Amino acid sequence: MINYKQLHHFWNVARAGGIARASERSGLAPQTLSGQIAALEASMGATLFRREGRRLALTETGHTVLAYAEEIFRVGAELEEAVANRASSRTIPFRVGVADVVPKSIAWQLLAPSMQLGERVRIHCREDKLERLLGDLAIHKLDLVLADSPMPTHMDVRGQSQKLVESRISLFAAERLAQTLGDDFPACLDRVPLLLPGADATIRQPLLHWFERNRVTPSIVGEFDDSALMKSFGQAGIGIFPAPELIADQVCRQYEVSRIGKPLDLLESFYAITVSRRNTHPATLAICAPQQRDREA
Repeated sequence: MINYKQLHHFWNVARAGGIARASERSGLAPQTLSGQIAALEASMGATLFRREGRRLALTETGHTVLAYAEEIFRVGAELEEAVANRASSRTIPFRVGVADVVPKSIAWQLLAPSMQLGERVRIHCREDKLERLLGDLAIHKLDLVLADSPMPTHMDVRGQSQKLVESRISLFAAERLAQTLGDDFPACLDRVPLLLPGADATIRQPLLHWFERNRVTPSIVGEFDDSALMKSFGQAGIGIFPAPELIADQVCRQYEVSRIGKPLDLLESFYAITVSRRNTHPATLAICAPQQRDREA
């Protein structure tokens, strides 16, 4: 088993760039630090430092050990902070990743229960590509990720996905574009300019297949990773665009657009993805509570 005291000494020396500087910072004798690192190397059966002139440099194994040590001691600091926050009723940090294909208003609806706890929560939201967010989730830089798909099977991340809500899809258009369409839905969509979610959006291919099944061929004039940007182009009358029926009224008000026809026979789902040992966070539990899952448009 790893001696974490020895690992901590190695971590300090690696960050300081040498034993002498680490000795000055820690107040420990250089001989003590050298002995601790030698003991760690012996227990691991690997050399962690090599001499380069008058300085120490990490070996390839040393770099690997340092990466793990950074994470171990960062999580340890988080643990101390979490316990201290609970003990003193201070604000609890809640780090959330939101996949860039998730509409902002749906992200807010799903995260809202975390802001209604008796405990004070300070939420930190970061938007990015799903795979990058899952990478940070795996090393515990995030507590939860919101996405439009469950955890991809090809990713070597131990976690769980929970469906929070699902919604049918509707199509929207600025009023001047909507007025050019006939009443024969969906045939009226043939050759109409279309704004399409980007390749990462789970709903993209089902939407294209829906057009094929209904024998209509809209003209794709734009593709967007950011759903809010797609809606802004739609507001400008550049093309029709899809959005979940769950937020249809809000989309119509905010972007001054109209719903076209009736909701499509397509469902879009949104998930909370967590790593197992993080499921005790009170904000995560509030978001994933059974009563929060009973939402469908």
